[in-house]
Amino acid sequence: MSTNTVDNNRKVTTRRLVEMKQRGEKISMLTAYDYSSAKLLDSAGIDVILVGDSASNVMAGNVTTLPITLEQMIYHAKSVMKGTSRALVVVDLPFGTYQGNSKEALASAIRIMKESHAEAVKIEGGSEIRESVERILCAGIPVMGHLGLTPQSINKFGTYSVRARDEAEAEKLISDARMLAEIGCFAIVIEKVPAELAARVAREVSVPIIGIGAGGGVDGQVLVMHDMLGINQGFSPRFLRRYADVAGVITDAVGRYIEDVKSGDFPNESESY
Repeated sequence: MSTNTVDNNRKVTTRRLVEMKQRGEKISMLTAYDYSSAKLLDSAGIDVILVGDSASNVMAGNVTTLPITLEQMIYHAKSVMKGTSRALVVVDLPFGTYQGNSKEALASAIRIMKESHAEAVKIEGGSEIRESVERILCAGIPVMGHLGLTPQSINKFGTYSVRARDEAEAEKLISDARMLAEIGCFAIVIEKVPAELAARVAREVSVPIIGIGAGGGVDGQVLVMHDMLGINQGFSPRFLRRYADVAGVITDAVGRYIEDVKSGDFPNESESY
């Protein structure tokens, strides 16, 4: 059951997220990649569902987010949209569909919006992708930014360690956040940066700042559903809180099913026609 008490049944929109920031209501956000998961998250009252390129890791078994394609993201987004009625659905633009070519970025965003019926896209980077963001926004497509640790740039960084610890990188992050807000992004994800820096950005920027590994001074939080439910047990960063041990539940249930099949206990007479 959701613990939200304000307009719980009202459809979440980009405008509503801004209203939530203005009244100090925290924004809840989780990833989903399929119909059944999205339906559960939506029914529970989640504010935003991110169809993340993290599907590359948790759904396809890739080491990084880079291999996932636009077609695969559209497939996941279409599935999520069918299970969602209240939450705002945001879809990641995957690696290689927007960097360095603003026309391709717009074409990619249009395909996601038209083919999946999603409500916004998310794009990684700051000043270096400004042209792509502006072109997408000019088409009337809502854009969520993403700064700090940007997983699509893992080969550039060479590590998933905390970003923006030094002054120069911190100042660039602040500058990029201001720029993204000024040109029209409706919200910005900030990943794995010092809590004090993220809180400063949230204070100084008018749009909602959604944190992941960025402390509690921001306007909302996002986690990968498979991580917080304990489905993916091979990933345990400091910022992750596990709310369940779904892997344990599934393993136990499958084990009992195997035992019952092999012993002949399943199906029993009442489970047969």
